Amino acid sequence: MPGCRHRSLIFGVLLSTLALPAFGKASVEYVGTYVWSLPEADFGGFSAIEISEDGSRFHILSDRAQIRWGEVERDAAGRIRGLAMSGRARLQDSKGQMLEPGWLGDSEGLATAPDGGFWVSFEGLDRVAYYADPDRPATRLPVPDAFEKLPINRGLEALAVDAEGSLFTIPELIGEGADSFPVWRYRGGKWDQPFRLPGSSKWQAVGADIGPDGRLYLLERHFRGLLGFQSRVRRFVMGDDGLSDEEVLLESSTLQYDNLEGISAWSDGIGIRLTMVSDDNFLAVQRTELVEYRVLN
Repeated sequence: MPGCRHRSLIFGVLLSTLALPAFGKASVEYVGTYVWSLPEADFGGFSAIEISEDGSRFHILSDRAQIRWGEVERDAAGRIRGLAMSGRARLQDSKGQMLEPGWLGDSEGLATAPDGGFWVSFEGLDRVAYYADPDRPATRLPVPDAFEKLPINRGLEALAVDAEGSLFTIPELIGEGADSFPVWRYRGGKWDQPFRLPGSSKWQAVGADIGPDGRLYLLERHFRGLLGFQSRVRRFVMGDDGLSDEEVLLESSTLQYDNLEGISAWSDGIGIRLTMVSDDNFLAVQRTELVEYRVLN
């Protein structure tokens, strides 16, 4: 009924305003939400997303070692109105064997390389791999001892790359008794841990990107059981010695969005657009949402 649709729209707008920050320097506005579905058994489980610099193309990664890509269809206001898929691939290991879901194929983080390839972080067997082509075997990066000590299913969730090509990855949970996440960096063929990122046991780090402004954008999740999911986005100024100028850009209410896990930060010509995607866990009670906000300063 039309009245029901109007009430749903009003309710959605009211919920969206709850995510606007009441503090910090930034001005953040809600852009829109698009629900994506395809009639395919392996559709879903999306854990990471990359949007092109002009917002017109996407790469999206599932946690079952599959990557899809295509065009983003937008209306005159820049809101997503559709996704036209133009390709897909199942990721391979370094020997050319297709990765299966589970221990070896739990792909979580995605970052686009300056040369057009991409990196993927995996948990289960925690590692990062480079793909020059999604249909070709992976090139594995070295695995530092620290990765082997990560708890099972609590590994490398967030992955981002800066303008110089340095790669950064963050685990899902902080260590027991700690108050910060380790941040590992790969550059010059070696891993190091240049700094840590302040955090708490409440929030899990699930996605990251470095925006065109050079700042680190971190997507975090809080699961509240039957009450659903909460999401939070923080950003930081990045320096050689660490992170500074922490800002909480938005914090959603429970049930406002589904299980947001991937984030991409890009310039839409007005501000920094944050595009986030949810992981439906292949459950009928959840859905794949693309949620967008704009950061104006």
